Amino acid sequence: MKQIKIESIQEKRKAFKTKITTEGIVLPGAYNALTAKQIQQVGFEGVYISGAALSASAGLPDIGLLTLSEFSFFIKYITQAVNLPCIADADTGFGEVVNVVRTVQELEGIGLAGMHMEDQIMPKRCGHLPGKTLISEANMCEKIQAACSARKDENFLIIARTDARSAEDFDKAVSRAKAYVQAGADLIFPEALQTEKEFKQFAKEINVPLLANMTEFGVSPLLSAKELFAIGYKIVIFPVSALRVTMKNTQNLYQEIKKEGAQKSFLDKMQTRQELYDLIDYDAYAKLDKKAANYKNKKNESK
Repeated sequence: MKQIKIESIQEKRKAFKTKITTEGIVLPGAYNALTAKQIQQVGFEGVYISGAALSASAGLPDIGLLTLSEFSFFIKYITQAVNLPCIADADTGFGEVVNVVRTVQELEGIGLAGMHMEDQIMPKRCGHLPGKTLISEANMCEKIQAACSARKDENFLIIARTDARSAEDFDKAVSRAKAYVQAGADLIFPEALQTEKEFKQFAKEINVPLLANMTEFGVSPLLSAKELFAIGYKIVIFPVSALRVTMKNTQNLYQEIKKEGAQKSFLDKMQTRQELYDLIDYDAYAKLDKKAANYKNKKNESK
């Protein structure tokens, strides 16, 4: 297999935490292990795992329908596929305070570098859609405190997301964020800020690292990572970009096959067989299988 230096998850968490306190990092979104491998292949330093993308991959809307067990099942494939720190969307923590404890234990245990949870009630809503209702500030602070107490590794990041900008107003988002910092959150994720000015002002108000969500077709302006780093943000995520590009192009492919009964016009848009094999390290597994077969044959010959 390819000789990649494998760091322990503790080393990856520590390095990631150090990086976001000194400089910024871009985290593209992966919705399965294969896209996570592409992120690593291209040279990014981390992976973001979107709850919306995982839900969509299961054919479900982003309203908290996936259970913790299902979520963990999907994520484990990703964390095992790459030698990169992975941050995941844990929705509302999958319940109340005691559930948050279990969520942290589970997600830390499968090798994540951190998770974020939001201050919405269940069933939750997509952060860029209307109709969201928030839990109380005090309740969210309890959940953050429980999450911080539940982690075994102090470098496992607890990121607090607030949806107060769209559910209430900008000032409430700032005040909630400050309370979440006091409760122990390592980072703050202000969801659905509506202007570049708001991004700048929020960064001036909060004294811990911030995460910016550059999701498409929402209410936030699409700023570059460079622009966001310059005003104080430390993590920039592109959570559903790959899924959206994939879905658009596969839809076009299916329409072409339905119309023409052929796919030849799409060959130049496809990943080749060899490119896929290289990505999943097929040859290494084939050699391993051959080695195992040779061992079995030698064992039988010695009888």
